[in-house]
Amino acid sequence: MSNLLAFPMYAVDRADTRALRRTVKGLLAARGVPVEGDPDWPESELLTHWQQPGLILSQTCGYPLVTRLPDVQVVGCFHYTAPGCEGYQYRSVLAVRAEDRHLSLADFRGRRAVCNSADSQSGYHALRKKVAPLVKDGPFFAQTSFSGSHRQSLIEVKRGAGDIAAIDCVTWALLQHHEPERLAGLAVIDRTPLTPGLPLITSHHTSPETLNAIRDALHALVSSPAHRAVCDAVLIGGFSVVTRQAYAVLSE
Repeated sequence: MSNLLAFPMYAVDRADTRALRRTVKGLLAARGVPVEGDPDWPESELLTHWQQPGLILSQTCGYPLVTRLPDVQVVGCFHYTAPGCEGYQYRSVLAVRAEDRHLSLADFRGRRAVCNSADSQSGYHALRKKVAPLVKDGPFFAQTSFSGSHRQSLIEVKRGAGDIAAIDCVTWALLQHHEPERLAGLAVIDRTPLTPGLPLITSHHTSPETLNAIRDALHALVSSPAHRAVCDAVLIGGFSVVTRQAYAVLSE
């Protein structure tokens, strides 16, 4: 049973994500938790990857956690330094074409939303919660389509295939840094409420001793000056031990 380690959710810049993985791999090894191989990306579809019995550490989305991953253990949550984050919580920005920057969310009644996927907290369910008070008779949006990724949602809005998209604020900040051209011609008109950030998870087979070692490695990652540059590159500013119960709010 291989010990697997991956950070698949915020890999806007693959080199920075590889550096994070290498650093965490070393911190785990120093605590007697070896990790097999050095893949750039999970070798299976994400839902399968998250359920691997040999999973030592990965990052998922809060909505799949509460709806499709009942057996995994929650390790905790990174604190991100992107605008919109507070502690281990985060939110989404509502992105529109710059020509619509003067509008409010209510003005998008009868227009088209683009979401990354139906199991995304930041791209779909956060938007649903935000528009819920505005719904009267029938759906708020005339059309809701799914693009497959936050990046593609922004492309769809820019080219006019949709009018508004909810984008994870960490992804937005990373794109601002690495791919500013992706955001050219777009504007943020609102933000969704804070929710617990993307959970770090491990297999239900992981022993309590190994779980403690993983948490200790992540505390060392965010507290040691030696790893500051690696963390800064991916906007990680801290780590908290967070339990599954913190995510129960997402299933409401």
